[in-house]
Amino acid sequence: MDEFFMKEALREAQKAYEINEVPIGAVIVKNGEIVGRGYNQKETMKDATLHAEISAIKDACRNLGGWRLPGCTMYVTLEPCPMCAGALVNSRVEKLVIGARDLKTGACGSVLNIVQTEKLNHQINVQFGIMEEDCTKVLKDFFWDLRSSKKHI
Repeated sequence: MDEFFMKEALREAQKAYEINEVPIGAVIVKNGEIVGRGYNQKETMKDATLHAEISAIKDACRNLGGWRLPGCTMYVTLEPCPMCAGALVNSRVEKLVIGARDLKTGACGSVLNIVQTEKLNHQINVQFGIMEEDCTKVLKDFFWDLRSSKKHI
């Protein structure tokens, strides 16, 4: 099941790629059903908070009718940053499945570990490496294309 939902997150990442955004995608699942989707849109919308994870959380909250997301799992193609990790804790997501680590800004174990900080009121079960090669490839391809075309984001 993890691969099925990570493929859905990769579909979201592809949407970002197509509009020249860093291709990161996320989906939120509850009871085997996708309840939230998101992809990076911060360049397009000129909003630093429009990361894939934030968009997916907002979508899930709208669809489920509340700001708490107990029993939910987020699948995301790249390890969340500190902002997104904080939002995941605050929304009470139960599990986080991450495709690729972010060794520069990852806040779920790589650089920081916000989602499992015992002093916070909620901790999240984290799993790394689901479809890691695919998740890494889409990012590498994007930045290769960006450098090749000399576009700037």
